[in-house]
Amino acid sequence: MGTVRLGEAAAAYRNALRERTRKRVPLDWARTQHNLGNALQTLGTRESGTERLGEAVTAYQAALQERTRAQVPLQWATTQNNLGNTLGILGARGAGTNRLEAARAYIEQAWQVVKDAGMDQHDEDFRHRLEAIDQLIKVRRGGKS
Repeated sequence: MGTVRLGEAAAAYRNALRERTRKRVPLDWARTQHNLGNALQTLGTRESGTERLGEAVTAYQAALQERTRAQVPLQWATTQNNLGNTLGILGARGAGTNRLEAARAYIEQAWQVVKDAGMDQHDEDFRHRLEAIDQLIKVRRGGKS
């Protein structure tokens, strides 16, 4: 899927949000926000700037207003994880460690829900992503922990 198609997908999700309002269908609205975030994150990784990634963060944060840990824990974990991944990309492209630290926290919380659900097959993936973030944080801090 090229950037044109991703842009079309993002536009389609934005249009869908006109019908799938939070008030009328809150979980459908949240799923659409999540999918919008996915399209924007993928688009943002293919661009050099950070605008689309910032929009993805906003969409994921919106989805989490309805996709709560208490109500739909695995969906919450998926959105939480994707939000963390997007912040990790932004953190890697920017300076400092704030976004990286936030990314780590989101991913770690998602991992806990996944572990609680007995989905141990994902442990290695979570562990590797957290180690990569930790390494980048360490480098940004001049090698200090």
